[in-house]
Amino acid sequence: MNKITSFLLLVFLSASCTSSNSDGDDDEDKIPLVALVEVAPIKIDDKYGYIDKNGKIIINPRFDRAGSFHEGLAVIVLGRKWGYIDKSGNIAIKPQFDFAEDFQEGLAMIQLRGKYGYIDKNGNIVSKPQFEGAGSFEEGLAEIKLGGKWGYIDQSGKIVIKPKFDWAGEFKEGLARVQLGYKYGYIDKTGEIVIEPQFDSVGVFKEGLAMIQLRGKYGYIDKNGNIAINPQFDYARWFHEGLATFLLGGKCGYVDKNGNIAINPQFDFAWDFKEGLAMIQIDGKWGYIDKNGEITIKPQFEEAGSFQEGLALIRIGSKWGYIDKNGEIAIEPQFEEARWRFEEGLARIKLGGKYGYIDKTGKIVINPQFEEAWDFK
Repeated sequence: MNKITSFLLLVFLSASCTSSNSDGDDDEDKIPLVALVEVAPIKIDDKYGYIDKNGKIIINPRFDRAGSFHEGLAVIVLGRKWGYIDKSGNIAIKPQFDFAEDFQEGLAMIQLRGKYGYIDKNGNIVSKPQFEGAGSFEEGLAEIKLGGKWGYIDQSGKIVIKPKFDWAGEFKEGLARVQLGYKYGYIDKTGEIVIEPQFDSVGVFKEGLAMIQLRGKYGYIDKNGNIAINPQFDYARWFHEGLATFLLGGKCGYVDKNGNIAINPQFDFAWDFKEGLAMIQIDGKWGYIDKNGEITIKPQFEEAGSFQEGLALIRIGSKWGYIDKNGEIAIEPQFEEARWRFEEGLARIKLGGKYGYIDKTGKIVINPQFEEAWDFK
């Protein structure tokens, strides 16, 4: 959920009008495309267009900015105005907004003359631009700011939770974070406070628990507001695959949902589990552990990423490549950049100052030729 006024949690140790039209003038710039084809935004000669997974340009570069497709439409910019196209390259919603977000749950947040509102996929105004701040729809509701306070609207544009909070976040697992004064708590979808604002900071619920901060220490609560894991950590993240990363005494470890220390704090840095493995750092080098805390891939890389689709990106020296879950080099480090995980079987890479794509064998399937490139959607 992207929000103009966002609630930022620190990452320890370091660490995207009213009318629609199809412009007849655009026929030369669009190439017919089957709607289900996966496409990726690319940049050529300072203009943005789209390619398919064969590297064929299916929407000619003509936009000043372009985003990935979400729910069948993609945000584009022409001049200084934001609008939307479909996967055939047709202008689905005329560029007319000062800013626009991706569609989510059938609606998109737009900005016009400093105010935020919402449109549907036909470009119809569902909620007129009137809000000082706004977020994307999650679980049927979106947070909005009106008169200096935050509340929520439903998908008809009706205010269903009166703006009365000093800050409000998106709904996750049926609950949303809210702020009253300097304290944070949670509400349900009726707007009832179900967990009193009492915490110094809070996270969203994931896997049934939420991270909270109290008097400088981090712990977890359940959906009834009960302390599930006592605040004791110097920092903590949300749960992934049953475990959560925490920081204690300058070292990182993992805790389970019962509050048991599953993996003792011993790492300089540790990240979330993905596909059964988590990346960790020891003495400046990155490796991976399993959920028993066993080092399965010894720390040896200058940089590393989480596993996705069975591979993880790594850097050795100045070159990027990929490893498998056995720690074997699956794709030899050779790229100037490969900071992206595999999506739909392809990953972005950079060679000779240009971006292209490789498959899981390391074969270059789309030659590096683009000034910028993004994932296929």
